This record gives sequence, structure tokens and C-alpha cells, in this order.
Amino acid sequence: MMDCPTATPLHLLSLQLGFAKNWRGRRRTRNLCIPQERALDLEKKQDDDGSRLRKASSVAKHQTLISKSSRIDREEGLPPLVSALKASAEQNAAAFHFPGHNRGRAAPSSLSNLIGLRPFIHDLPELPELDNLFSPQGPILEAQIQAAKLFGASETWFLVGGTTCGIQAAIMATCFPGQYIILPRNSHISAISGMILSGAVPKYIVPEYDHNWDITGAVTPSQVAKAIKELELEGEKPAAVFITSPTYHGICSNVREVSQLCHSCGIPVIVDEAHGAHLGFHPQMPHSALQQGADLAIQSTHKVLSSLTQSSMLHMSGDIVDRERINRCLQTLQSTSPSYLLLASLDAARAQLGKNPEIIFDKPLELAMEAKILIKKILGVNVLDMSSFSACPAIDPLRLTIGFWPLGLSGYEADDILDRDHHVIAELVGTQSITFAINLGTCRDHILRLVSGLKELSAHYLRIQKSKKSVDDGVCAPFDDICMCSTPRDAFFANKRRVSIKESLGKVSGELICPYPPGVPLLIPGEVITKRALDYLLDVMSNGAVISGASDPKLCSIVICDV
Repeated sequence: MMDCPTATPLHLLSLQLGFAKNWRGRRRTRNLCIPQERALDLEKKQDDDGSRLRKASSVAKHQTLISKSSRIDREEGLPPLVSALKASAEQNAAAFHFPGHNRGRAAPSSLSNLIGLRPFIHDLPELPELDNLFSPQGPILEAQIQAAKLFGASETWFLVGGTTCGIQAAIMATCFPGQYIILPRNSHISAISGMILSGAVPKYIVPEYDHNWDITGAVTPSQVAKAIKELELEGEKPAAVFITSPTYHGICSNVREVSQLCHSCGIPVIVDEAHGAHLGFHPQMPHSALQQGADLAIQSTHKVLSSLTQSSMLHMSGDIVDRERINRCLQTLQSTSPSYLLLASLDAARAQLGKNPEIIFDKPLELAMEAKILIKKILGVNVLDMSSFSACPAIDPLRLTIGFWPLGLSGYEADDILDRDHHVIAELVGTQSITFAINLGTCRDHILRLVSGLKELSAHYLRIQKSKKSVDDGVCAPFDDICMCSTPRDAFFANKRRVSIKESLGKVSGELICPYPPGVPLLIPGEVITKRALDYLLDVMSNGAVISGASDPKLCSIVICDV
């Protein structure tokens, strides 16, 4: 390989300068006699060039500002991956790598005007100094080790495909095709897709259900024990037990007793802890899944903690699960071009929590308690608590679920009023209730605005004396009569045909259809379509729920398995 010359001979330099000077001169001369249309085109090109120069100047300005702050950041001690990303972005590099916006130089103005250039400058690919997600040896490895230490895991993996890909990987790593997995029927759609990918066979549990709230509760140790016993009678042993704790509404299961039961039989426990990354860090909070003995816990770090949306963590404890299988499954499921902004945000969220883990949630918990005390004084609205679910050992204190059926309102109607009239935006809307998520960024002004909106809503609908909504008319437990004709995987790949929704009754579903949020499927491939499931689906759709997975968004027809 030839070395680059360190200097240019004077006579060559003179020739180069002279050529450049003459070429620029000729260009100007020709511009004087070009047609008007060409002149306008050239003028536009010069404007574009000027715009690009301004953007390049702006990029340079941002990079200068970043460089000036580097000394302060080093003194404060940045998290390892954040530090590596910052150092890499500060380099005065001639960048010939992806992504195409080239460190912000070609950033689309419509977005850069909105969010600035810094996200683009730090949107870097898998450069050597930034480590490799699938074979970490540098800052990613260090960041994951520090996360494992904070969350009490033996090993932690960063996820850029959300908790969805972590759940899929956990099921694939523990279940071979044809093996059984015990799980609640109201599991997230990612657990169903995990069974399709792995070929696992579901053994469903139906959790406690409250008709007033139209909410499912916790999975009990006795339910898990019964499911294990039923499989034993059939000569089978489950490859894994999967539970969701806490649920979207904050309802926790007794993971400790479930783990003790399963471990006595050599069965690993997987916990969908998407809504519980914050648990276990304050005495007023329930214990985390890992603290209670779970083998795998998948957390959405972006939900209550402060990483960027789509970023999650998978934690492992103990040695029942093969870590190499987890690695292989994640490599199969995750993008080979992971976002370092997402990865760095996980590292940053871990560092934020790790500074003062015992007191960081003091203010959110105080606000949550204040909100519940004030709302319980409002006539016509109910606040979800443990009295509704006898088998529930705890409810996340930062999750606030409010029922409106005493006012004759559905959750969808109440949500529309709060959003339209008070600009209060909820996390989850259901047939009977609304759920509000309180987090590290919640402020007292927003709590008071919520309370004020609820007071006005109550006063108005109590005054007009709207008839009380009957929970028996349109709301029913949709999972009470499960009948499975084939595994989700077999049904997913089976021949299918489309029929009207009336004709679908009693047929085998070929689609995965669920209202979102919360993302719990009403129809799963391989299950017989029941009147109860169809009625529930049509009811929530008529009330404004978004239905995902249906090939016919109006639900005039449904795809069934041709069996």
C-alpha cells in the first residue's frame, strides 16, 4: 500500500493552483451567456449549495459545542457507552460509512429543524470504538455488566427490538418445537409470536377476572401447580412457565412462590416484566421478578424508566437457562444495525437510576399517593386497588387505574372528554377504565390537572343522571371458553380462507387479532372462534379501540384455517 505524500512539490502546486484559477475563471465567463432557464437552475443550485454549506456549518458548530463540553463530561463520569458514543462523534472524521445522513451533514431539514442535529451527529454505526452488540468486548459489555449489577442479574442483554424481541428470545431459548409452555391466556402478543417462532405448545391459564373493571388479575401458584399436574397426567413436562407481572394495570403475581414451585420441578420461569423495570428500588414498591427468583425477566426500560422508546433489557439469573441459546436467539431476532442512540439511552437510564436508587422514586410515589387520595373523594369514579383481586399480592403504586361505569361512561368516552377538554392524555384506555402511568417526569401541575378534569367530568355526568352502564350488557370475560384445535405455529402456516364474521363462528382462527393497547390477543391462530370472543371484539371496536392484526380492519370478515 502506497503512503500518502507529506508534501507537494512547488512546481506541481503552482500548476494545480493555476489550473484551479483558470477553471474558475472560465466557469464565470460561461455563466454570463447561458440561457435564462439555465441561469435560474444554476441560481437554485447555488442556493442549494448555500443551504448545504449552512448545514455543514451548523454541524461543525454542534460538533464544536460537543467538544467544548467533553472535559466537564469526563469529570462528571459519563456512563461507558454514552462516553464512547460522545468521543466517537467528536472525531473530526472523513466519514465514508452509513447512515446516509453522514453525521448530520445530509440530515432532512424537516426533522433536523424539529429535533436539531445532535441526534444525527450521534447516530453512528458499529464503529470499532463503539463495540458490537452481538459480540461485546468494550463499552457495550461494560454497560451491560453495570446494568446486571444494578438489577441483580447474573447477565443482562440490551435490546433494541423492545421487550417483544426479548420475550420471543426467552421462549425460543427454553422451548423446543412440540414442548409445552404454561402461560396466561391474556399474555402479550409477543408471547404468541414467540410460540409461533419456537413451535412451543401453549398450556393456558385463565387468571382471575373482574367484570366491573373488565380487567384480568394475577396468576396464582395454585393455577401453575394445577397446569403442571395436568401435563404430568398426559405424560408431559412443561419446558417453561411464563407469567406477566406486573400487568399493564400494575397487578402483580406471586412470582416468588411460582418460582419456588417451578424450580422444585426443574422448570425455568420467564417473567414479562415490561411494566416493572422500576420495581424493587423502593420499600413502597413490590419486589422485582429477579428478587423473587425468576430465571429470565424482560423489562421495557423505556416505560417507567427513562431510556428511549423501543429500548429494553433482558435479565438472567441462575443457571437453569442456557445463556448461549439466549445469545443465538437474540442474534436471530435483533437488527444487525442496532441504533446506538437506543443502546446509549439504556446505559444512561441505568446510570440515572443507579445514582440514587433508594430515593429517586420518592417524588413520583408522593404524587401518586396524593392523586389517589384526591380522586377517591370524587363521586362517580373508582380507583383500582387490591380489593378487586383477592389473589393479587401487590399493585404497582405508580399505576393509577380509574373506572367510570358509575357515571354511565365507558373508558373510551371518559378518555375523549379528558383529552379534548383538559388535554390530559392517558396511557391505556379500556372498556370500563383508564390507566395513567406516573413516572420520574410526572409533575404536580399535571396531577392537579387530572384531578380537576375528573371533578368536572363527575359533576357534569352526575347532574345529567346518565343511566348507569351495565357491565353485563357489552362486557364479558373473553377467555373463559378456550378451545384449541392446533398449535399457533401449525395454524400460522396452514392454508387459509376468508369468510364473513358470521360464518367464522365455530371455525379455527387463522389470524392473530387483538385490541391495542394492551396488545392481548382476542383471537389466536389455532383457537376456535367463539361467540364470546366475537362479541367482545365487536364491542371494543365500536367503542373506539384500535384493532391490530386483522386483515380486514372493519372486521366484516375473518381469515380462518382451511381445516
